[in-house]
Amino acid sequence: MIEASGLSWTYGDTTVIEEVDLASHEGRVLGLIGPNGSGKTTLLRLLYGALRGRGTVEIDGDPLAGLSAKETARRLAVVVQEAGAETTLTAGEMVLLGRTPHLSAFARAGARDLEIAAEALERVGATHLGPRSFAALSGGERQRVLIAQALAQEATHLLLDEPTNHLDIRYQHEVLSLVRKLGTTAVVVLHDLNLAARYCDDLVLLDRRRVAARGTVEEVLRPEILEPVYGIDIERLELRGEIHLLFRPAS
Repeated sequence: MIEASGLSWTYGDTTVIEEVDLASHEGRVLGLIGPNGSGKTTLLRLLYGALRGRGTVEIDGDPLAGLSAKETARRLAVVVQEAGAETTLTAGEMVLLGRTPHLSAFARAGARDLEIAAEALERVGATHLGPRSFAALSGGERQRVLIAQALAQEATHLLLDEPTNHLDIRYQHEVLSLVRKLGTTAVVVLHDLNLAARYCDDLVLLDRRRVAARGTVEEVLRPEILEPVYGIDIERLELRGEIHLLFRPAS
């Protein structure tokens, strides 16, 4: 479980995130949503310690600020946009990097590490990609490999920054379906509200640096909540037990 209290981040004279509280729950997918510039990626970076602002973050009850880099990596696996795009490593070697937090200084990966990396690739349906150059993979294939790297890390929490960015519709659904099926506690930044409706359990809606709403998908994705934030007319439909949102310019 990740719990944050009073998170704030200021860049120069600009406040990007202000007094944000949230909690992710075991085995559930928490989506961070909101308009461009609302602070979603900044909030995610605060959650995994890439930024240190005001407020506190706890991982399973332990303050993030008190964890070593290695211990943090054993608990939090992070998938960021376009990571490793220029690398010369193969996909298999990229996944093996996920074992780094479990190795002592200057130690090389052993047989068990190779086994775990292979299992991670298999789990995301990407065993065939192992020998291929990571840089030569498609966007969807790269995201699968990066998620496999996170699985090889054996962290208890998975954090993803816009994992569907620049992906076509098929890969958007494949990647998010994979994240959901993993059963790992996950926090994911998303722009597309219909993808958030389909693949998230809980949502935090950001607007103008602050939390505008939080709760389950059912509770947050309501026109009366979303319309003032996005400035657009929204109609909510429920088909086959799923929420779908339709958008049109504000009247």
